Amino acid sequence: MSLLAHDHAVHGDGLPIVLIHAGVADRRMWDPQWERLAADHHVVRLDLHGFGESATPPDGPVSHPGDVRETLAHLGVERCHLVGASFGAGVAVEVALTAPDLVASLLLCPPGGSLLAARTDDFAAFAEAENSALAAGDLDAAVEANIAAWVVGPTRDPAEVGHDVQDAVRRMQRQVFDIQENWPAAPDEVELDPPALQRLASVTVPVLLLVGAHDLATTHDAAERLCAGLPDVRRVDWPDVAHLPSLERPDRFHELLLDWIAD
Repeated sequence: MSLLAHDHAVHGDGLPIVLIHAGVADRRMWDPQWERLAADHHVVRLDLHGFGESATPPDGPVSHPGDVRETLAHLGVERCHLVGASFGAGVAVEVALTAPDLVASLLLCPPGGSLLAARTDDFAAFAEAENSALAAGDLDAAVEANIAAWVVGPTRDPAEVGHDVQDAVRRMQRQVFDIQENWPAAPDEVELDPPALQRLASVTVPVLLLVGAHDLATTHDAAERLCAGLPDVRRVDWPDVAHLPSLERPDRFHELLLDWIAD
């Protein structure tokens, strides 16, 4: 385990809010919310290992939830609201399972990572496009496969999504590929055993799921599994976004987050 690159602001007297980014991004994905949250809340945003400024090659297997726990302990965070996007949502649930006293609530926007179980046709098409590009050494094409799948979504035209959102994710995803290409070898990742999807009944804190209508079918499948398996869960569907609602609709997401932690 290792300390993660992070930003930390301490204002207000509520529980800390901890933001964990998507696998196509880094902690900069929270830029649209950061200044407003940091002005009057205790808030942390992290770069998981292999993303953003957490770029040092690991010296052993990587434990993303372990890194989150260690970093929050270093910052003196004893209990918090965890907000996870996509891959970060899977990490957030794994933190809740391995350190239940640390987590007061979960906002999964949307579920992803270790919470995905179905290899749907749209996910398989994305994986084939990304893997083919990476095998050919074409990192730009691999980035565009991610933009098409996760930012635009399978049911929209790219013209329907703001260029600023696409370009922001394009920069972050390219950096992820650059970091991992420069590592001497792909690291092993510590996997939860049994996996999170088999332990949902043990997640006893309140959970809010945010799902976009234009997201991949595998994400909708994950949301249905979570709704069926979590003891205390609420689902919100937005009709006009794909996999990254906090970037596409930042003001609406900010309001949703504040309402959630107030409740």
